[in-house]
Amino acid sequence: MNANDLADIRRDYSLQELSEVTVDRDPFAQFSTWLEDAINSGGPEPTAMNVATIGLDGRPSSRVVLLKNFDNKGFVFFTNYGSRKGAELAANENSTLHFFWAELERQVNIRGVATRTSAEESEAYFKSRPFESRIGAWASQQSSVISSRDELKNKVEELREKYSDGDVPLPPFWGGFRVRPDRFEFWQGRPSRLHDRICYELADSEWLISRLSP
Repeated sequence: MNANDLADIRRDYSLQELSEVTVDRDPFAQFSTWLEDAINSGGPEPTAMNVATIGLDGRPSSRVVLLKNFDNKGFVFFTNYGSRKGAELAANENSTLHFFWAELERQVNIRGVATRTSAEESEAYFKSRPFESRIGAWASQQSSVISSRDELKNKVEELREKYSDGDVPLPPFWGGFRVRPDRFEFWQGRPSRLHDRICYELADSEWLISRLSP
């Protein structure tokens, strides 16, 4: 495929519309509605979100993780605190979350500040994970260099034997982040690239709603 082929790929969006008049005044409630729509649509990984951080070198850094909980306090995901994103959030708590639900022609962009969840909250979620996922959290020093996949597999086998009774404790280097938003943008695809973009911005504990040009 060459550049000309890519330039010719386009799709016109026409499923729904989005209005600053009809959206919920609470962005968390609006997000909940859209997430439920995404789950019910049957699309792949409806809770997948891109987490963007600021790298230690000042350059953008991003990856896709799964949303595990949200309420009006923020959006929660879990990771190894020693990972690249963990180190970046420790140095700079500013972060952006991005959801894309292609089957609904929708995107949501959420900007906020990330803080660690409590050890109790992290442990409660960790204990709910399947055995193999808990073993994997111990085995992987996420983002570090390893000599081969065999090194990882051997570590997993050692840990399976060590925790053969199924009681895998929470690793001290593993837990959650909660991103507390100060800005939401809801994007609905529309014909001729004239998309609907509704923005919520927090000002003195109040969410101000505006429409952005596509």
